[in-house]
Amino acid sequence: MNLSIICFVFLGFCILCQVKLCLQEDECSGKNNCLKYKPYSPLVRCEYLPIEFLQCDEPEDLKGNETLRNEQGHGCTKWGGERYEEVQMTSVKCTVLEGIDCYGNKTFYRGRVPCIKYTRHYFVTTLIYSVLLGFLGMDRFCLGHTGTAVGKLLTLGGVGIWWIVDIILLVRGVLIPEDGSNWIPYY
Repeated sequence: MNLSIICFVFLGFCILCQVKLCLQEDECSGKNNCLKYKPYSPLVRCEYLPIEFLQCDEPEDLKGNETLRNEQGHGCTKWGGERYEEVQMTSVKCTVLEGIDCYGNKTFYRGRVPCIKYTRHYFVTTLIYSVLLGFLGMDRFCLGHTGTAVGKLLTLGGVGIWWIVDIILLVRGVLIPEDGSNWIPYY
C-alpha cells in the first residue's frame, strides 16, 4: 500500500492537503493511477471497520514461548486473567468480508485483541452445582478437576468442610476451570 500526503503550508497552517492512497502496489506505478482517499466519503479505511465486517483468525497459542512472541510481534504466551490489566493483548490476521467496500488492504493485522479462551464453563451454573451438589464433588467434576472431585465424592465433601471451602474458593475466583480458560460471561 502506498500513501502519499501533500500539504501546502501557509504561516504554519495546512491550507490544502491531498492524500493519495493506492489499493495495491501494482496500481501505484504512476501518480495518476492512485485513488484519492476522501476522509469524508462513505468508504472508510479497512483497518477502521467494525469487527462485524471482518473475519478474524483466533489468537495464536505460542505455549509460553516469549522469544517467538518477540520475533513474530503477535501471539499469546499467557491466557486470561481476572483483571483487565492481567490480560495479554495480541494482534490477529483479519480479512474484510465479501461485498464490503473499503480503502486499503483487505487483509491486515488488527491489534489489541485479548488473549482469552472460553470452553463452555459458566460461573453461575458451577456455583449452583457447588451449592446443591458440592458435597458430591459435582462442581469439581464440571471444572475438570477429576482427581480432587473423586476425593470429595468419597469423603462426602470432606464431611461438609471441603464443600463450604469450595463455595468460598469459587466465589473468590480461586477455583477456576482446570484448562485455564475463562468463565463465559453470558448465556
